[in-house]
Amino acid sequence: MRQGTVILALGAAVSLSGCVVRTAAHVVTAPVRVVGKGVDWTTTSRDEADRNRGREMRKQEEREAKERRRQEKEQRRLAREEDR
Repeated sequence: MRQGTVILALGAAVSLSGCVVRTAAHVVTAPVRVVGKGVDWTTTSRDEADRNRGREMRKQEEREAKERRRQEKEQRRLAREEDR
């Protein structure tokens, strides 16, 4: 009985010491991880910048095409009115 208790106590000590060490490591590295996440949120990677620039260029081209179609439609309307 006593031998079983000793083995159980040693096993618990070993497993708990691993948990304590792991917890201590998480506590120590937490500020670094928080700062790293904040930097990720505040900075834009080159890939994200390229993607955003491409999206903005496509939107600008769409606006220009829409304006060009509107002007062409207006010119056709004016040409029809002159023919009357």
